Amino acid sequence: MRLIAFQGVAFLQDRPIKILLVESDEGYRDELEAGLSVSHAGVIEIEWVGELSQALARLTQGGLDAVLLSLDLPDSQGMVTFDRTHAFAPDVPILVVADAADEEAAVSTVQGGAQDYLVKSEAGPSLIVRSVRHAIERHRLFSALRSLSLIDDLTGLYNRRGFADLGEQYLKLARRSGRGVTMVYVDLDRFKTINDSLGHHVGDRALLKVSDILRATFRRSDIIARLGGDEFGVLALEAADESSETLVERLRERVDDFNDSSPEPYQLSISIGMAHHDDDPRVRLEDLVAEADAAMYREKHSKRASALRER
Repeated sequence: MRLIAFQGVAFLQDRPIKILLVESDEGYRDELEAGLSVSHAGVIEIEWVGELSQALARLTQGGLDAVLLSLDLPDSQGMVTFDRTHAFAPDVPILVVADAADEEAAVSTVQGGAQDYLVKSEAGPSLIVRSVRHAIERHRLFSALRSLSLIDDLTGLYNRRGFADLGEQYLKLARRSGRGVTMVYVDLDRFKTINDSLGHHVGDRALLKVSDILRATFRRSDIIARLGGDEFGVLALEAADESSETLVERLRERVDDFNDSSPEPYQLSISIGMAHHDDDPRVRLEDLVAEADAAMYREKHSKRASALRER
């Protein structure tokens, strides 16, 4: 990975624009660097990686304003390259750079969420810098508008509509990449009792704490939502380094840790249901939600039955 800075005209922001170039062609990288240096296109920092796995690792660190992405890399080729990058970091604008014009690929990537599709031979340094600046501003505006309708006001998680919209894209990514997907449905037990006995402000704190625990448990690339009231959903792509069962066990452990150390006048208890499907084009998002919801209610019913037997 290399870091190069170029000085030039002022941008809309008071710090360098940080771009991640994901490109295996070192010749193109050198050409782009040289062109930017000569033209003094702007205050800009470029980091370079040659593989998608390296790009995803860098994206986890944050601090990037945009990604220039080649679709053909040593470890990933075609549309799945864009899909994986976009799903991993939906908050970072992505511009695709291609060796040749391909109208079908251009339409597909832009429809999928790319800010632009640039052909290397036609996009000089000045055009790239201008495209990046416009992409950042468009992405900010689009994100602000989307957040008005897709984000839960209390928790800052996605709401049911946001979960539905992004979940469909997530399933498409799972199919294209041949990876399994897990739906986790979480219900906060005895939420009505907390609200009625301690007040709605305490109930809101309980919901916020569940939200924080979910964020800490699942990956940044997973879709986490408050589906309504005291119910939450997580859609997670299968990962080689950990199973969905491991994630759920970690979730339960974090709830226990909270209960052991929290000064709050309540104990958190959650019921969890899971649905897992491998690469199956017939599976719909609503099917996964319904299956996980049913599993969650079975666990909740089991808890109630056990409580009655203990009385």
